[in-house]
Amino acid sequence: MLVRHGLKIGKFLSILCTVVIMAFLSACSQGAANNNTNSNQQPIKIGYSVSLAGDFSDDGHALQKGYELWRDNVNKSGGLLGRQVQLVFYNDNSDAQQVTTNYQKLITSDKVDLLLGPFSTLLTVPAATVAQKYGFAMVEGAGTGKKVFASNLSTVFGSSAPSEFYLGTFAEYILALPAAERPKTIAYSTVDNPFAVPQVAYGKGLFNAGQMKSVFDNTGTPYPEEQNDVSPIAKQIIAAKADVVIMGTVGVADCVSFLKTFKQQHYNPKAAICTSGPDEGKSFTDILGAASTEGIFVPNAGWYPAIKNYQNDTFVSSYIAKYGGTEQEINNGTVQGYSAAQVLEQVVTSAKTLDQKTLIAALRSGSFDTLQGPVKFGSNGANTAGVPFLFQWQKGQLIPVYPSSSALASPEYPKPNWPA
Repeated sequence: MLVRHGLKIGKFLSILCTVVIMAFLSACSQGAANNNTNSNQQPIKIGYSVSLAGDFSDDGHALQKGYELWRDNVNKSGGLLGRQVQLVFYNDNSDAQQVTTNYQKLITSDKVDLLLGPFSTLLTVPAATVAQKYGFAMVEGAGTGKKVFASNLSTVFGSSAPSEFYLGTFAEYILALPAAERPKTIAYSTVDNPFAVPQVAYGKGLFNAGQMKSVFDNTGTPYPEEQNDVSPIAKQIIAAKADVVIMGTVGVADCVSFLKTFKQQHYNPKAAICTSGPDEGKSFTDILGAASTEGIFVPNAGWYPAIKNYQNDTFVSSYIAKYGGTEQEINNGTVQGYSAAQVLEQVVTSAKTLDQKTLIAALRSGSFDTLQGPVKFGSNGANTAGVPFLFQWQKGQLIPVYPSSSALASPEYPKPNWPA
C-alpha cells in the first residue's frame, strides 16, 4: 500500500511540476508578447533640420508649419503603421555646417526612424550627404535646385518639380505673344544661389533662342545672398528700360527690394517675374502692399488653394483651422513640406516597414500623389512627373495663368501701372 500510495504521490507531483512549468513558460511568452506590443506602440520618430533663424527663417517657419500640420492630420487618422508620429527637429540658423551637425545628431544620437529635408537647395545638399552616408532615405520638398540632383546623391528624393525649368512656362508664354505685342528687350538679374542661378540661366537660354535683346545682365556676377537691398541693381535695370525683367530671387527680401525701387522710380516694365517671393503669400503682400502686387509673375510647382489635387481640401481647411488667416496667405514652403511628408507617409504605408533599404527601393519604383500633383522619381531623385505653372497676382489673389489647361484666368499683359 505504501508503495502504491508512493507511486500515486510521485505521479501527482510530476503532473504538478509539469503544470507549473507550462504556466511559467506561458507567462514568459505573454510577457514577451506584451513587451513587443509596447515596443511597437512607441512613436515613429521623424527627424529634420529647419531654419528658424537666419536668412531662410521666414521660409523655415513655413516649412515647419507644413510638417506639423501633416503630423497632426496623420495622427488623427491613426498614425503610421498604427503608431503615432513624433517630429524631432533642430534649428540650423540657415547655416550649412549646422545642417550637417543636425542630421548627424538625428541619426546617431536621436535614432530617428525617418528623415525629412530642410529648406532650400543650399541646405538640402549637405543634409542629403549625411543621409546617404548613413543609408537613410531623405524625402524633401524645398530643395528643388539643380545642385541637389546633380550631386550623385542616391538617397535624396525631391517631391516638388525641379526648379531649374520653372521659367520655361514664362518664356513660352512671352515668346508666343503676337508680334505686335511681343516685348523687344529683357533684363536678367540673379542672386548667387543654387536655386536661382540655374533658373535664370535656363530662361535666358530660351529667350536668347527667341531673339529677345538683352539690355542688362548680371548673371556673370550674381549679387551675394546676404544682400537684401538690391536697389542699386534695380536702378541699373531701370536705366536700361527693359520691357521684361527676370529677377532670380530667393525670398521676399530681395524680390520686394527690386519691386519697391521700380515703383518709387515709376518704372513699369511690361512683365516682371521673381523666382521666389511672390509665392510666399502674406509675407509678400504685407511688405510690398496688396495693391502693388497686381500683375507680378512667379513660377512655381503645381499648387494653388483651389486645386483639386490629393488631400488639398483637407490641407487648406486644416491649415486655416490651425493657423488662421485665409487660403491666399499660405506660404509655398508649407505646401512643399506637407507634400514631402505625404510621399513619406505613402511609401511607409505601402512598404509596411521602416527598413531604409526597402523604402529607398520603393521610392525609386513607386508613384505618389501630393498637394502639388503626381510624383515619380527619376534616377537622380528629381520628380519627373512634376509640372511647373506660371502664377500671377490678380486682384489680391495668386492664381495660375499658364499653361491654359491649368489656368484660372488669362495673364495680365502688359503689367498694370503701379498704384499711386
